[in-house]
Amino acid sequence: MKRDEFDHVLRAAAHALGQRDFLVIGTAALLGSYPEESLPERATRSREADLAPFDDPDGDKSMLLEGALDLGSQFEKTFTYYADGVDFRSGVAPYGWRNRLVKYRSPASEPGVGWCLEPYDLAATKICVGRAKDFEFVGALLDAGVIGKSNLMARISLMPKDRITPAQIDRAIRWLDGRQPR
Repeated sequence: MKRDEFDHVLRAAAHALGQRDFLVIGTAALLGSYPEESLPERATRSREADLAPFDDPDGDKSMLLEGALDLGSQFEKTFTYYADGVDFRSGVAPYGWRNRLVKYRSPASEPGVGWCLEPYDLAATKICVGRAKDFEFVGALLDAGVIGKSNLMARISLMPKDRITPAQIDRAIRWLDGRQPR
């Protein structure tokens, strides 16, 4: 996703739900910390922004967002990118992630504001979940020097052990230890 697309999605989400603040948990969260020009192509090729509306105890707002801006919506058909309304109550991130959120706001996103996962929290979450595309994404960030191995290892150690299994953490660490720098 490009910055102008991210701005548009935040603006559209804010108008669709009548609220301004959204947690950004997917790859688009990087746009809160870095200009797209400084990111590897793999980090900006997604067409979606994963947005979790704040103050959504029952997940109803996430469902409304899904209908208005998700894959297959008129919004996506018109613009080719979209917002995936997510409910982060079941999500997982390293301890302390809420204190490290990166606020993203621009004149083009108004009235929408994105509270983006910090890049190391995002990367740790992705490689502990461990899908092939997540390893590819994190590998691209490491190869481009956007994130560093030692800081990522430290963040992996903060993953909640009651939500991520020891096997998932071990797999992430083995993958990170076995990577050959490019």
